[in-house]
Amino acid sequence: MDFLPIFRDVSERTVIVAGGGTVAARRVEIALRAGAHVKLFAESIDEDDFAELRDDPRLEHFRRCPEPADFEDAALAFAACRKYEDDRKIADMARAAKVPVNVADRPELCDFIMPSIVDRSPIVVAVSSSGASPILARMIRARLETMLPAAFGKLAEFAGDIRDKVMARLKNPENRRRFWERILEGPLATLVFSGDEDTAKTLLERELTAAEAEEREGITGEVYLVGCGPGDPDLLTFKALRLMQKADVVLYDRLLGDGILNLVRREAERIYVGKRRGDHTVPQEEISDMLVRLAKEGKRVLRLKGGDPFIFGRGGEEIEKLAENRIPFQVVPGVTAASGCAAYAGIPLTHRDHAQSCLFITAHGKDGIVDVDWTQVLRPHQTVAVYMGLRLLPQFMKQLLEHGADAALPVAVVEKGTRADQRVVTGTIANIADKVVAAQVESPAMIIIGTVVTLRDKLAWYLPEEGAEEVTQGRFIGSL
Repeated sequence: MDFLPIFRDVSERTVIVAGGGTVAARRVEIALRAGAHVKLFAESIDEDDFAELRDDPRLEHFRRCPEPADFEDAALAFAACRKYEDDRKIADMARAAKVPVNVADRPELCDFIMPSIVDRSPIVVAVSSSGASPILARMIRARLETMLPAAFGKLAEFAGDIRDKVMARLKNPENRRRFWERILEGPLATLVFSGDEDTAKTLLERELTAAEAEEREGITGEVYLVGCGPGDPDLLTFKALRLMQKADVVLYDRLLGDGILNLVRREAERIYVGKRRGDHTVPQEEISDMLVRLAKEGKRVLRLKGGDPFIFGRGGEEIEKLAENRIPFQVVPGVTAASGCAAYAGIPLTHRDHAQSCLFITAHGKDGIVDVDWTQVLRPHQTVAVYMGLRLLPQFMKQLLEHGADAALPVAVVEKGTRADQRVVTGTIANIADKVVAAQVESPAMIIIGTVVTLRDKLAWYLPEEGAEEVTQGRFIGSL
């Protein structure tokens, strides 16, 4: 984060604007909308840009350059002059007076930057690119404009009007939060949007009564078991994102992709329960007990898992424990590693010319010995996706050969699949283990075995660098 996003109260305070063009006019306009008194300094102004502003009694126009004394007691200052030297002088005067200053299109002179704004007062959404790309910020704002109904402001005002009433009747902060989430996402909000506030008030009373009863009887917790996919946050489902914003506490493991935890409700307590070979931070049984205990305390518990919870994620064990204790739970599927890693590596798991089925297996073996049904693994016209097999890759490939596999059968190992630093190593059953060692591949990694691996070169939209045809960096371009 390059800038701290804040909202500043400038109501009834002085804001300085220097400049007479379009940008200066927009700065004047937004300051007036925020309730400020604006002092505009410009020898001349663009009549068209200022046509709807110049008669506002809170705007004073001075046909001169600002002086140091003009910045006394000002809340903010904006410079939008046409010359760099003029902008720099104004920025220097503002800083000397300890007034934060923004200089249009000159981020090196700015104390703060102006975001693109979606105004649904009293709801305001600000989008910033930290000055790197204002055009992109405006494009994002345009999308948000289409997503947020104008009536959101009306809903916020309704919530503000009943805030004290809710505070008086619901003493438990957690119960209040759940109440607000329920009414702002439910039928009551729809009634306010449509303008039927009388019916909304009747429904409000019913909801408040129910919330009071819940508070007396005790808040019931629940568990959300959410699959986060192999790493790319863009692969999360809408339901996953919604539940991530409701959680009181989150239990997460080491396989989460960068940025996913940032999508969880900021106030939620975070507990790391990640496991790796030889280092089980929290044993599985203890994780399951923790889910039960936290839910019984009335908390909404978010259990984040890499990939899909029910595909080698031990999610079944966790919900079995929840069911035994009659704890309500929801399961949100995630993109499993085999599907995500294969797609981002440019390898279709099935293809009518190569594979009519796909087998998911785990290479975990007791004492390092892989124990699988080799007859099933070696069926023809099939893709085999091997989870958690990097450590046992040499033994696994050796046993494939001993059970009659073709030494030339293609194999791909996808390291950190779907993430920005994804790498793909390709080879055959005979040589893939040595290539993985040479490339220093690290976990997490997915192993894909089958002739579908040969389609990678045909389907990829780029040519790898010379000498790097078997170890490639980055995601398959077709997946972007």
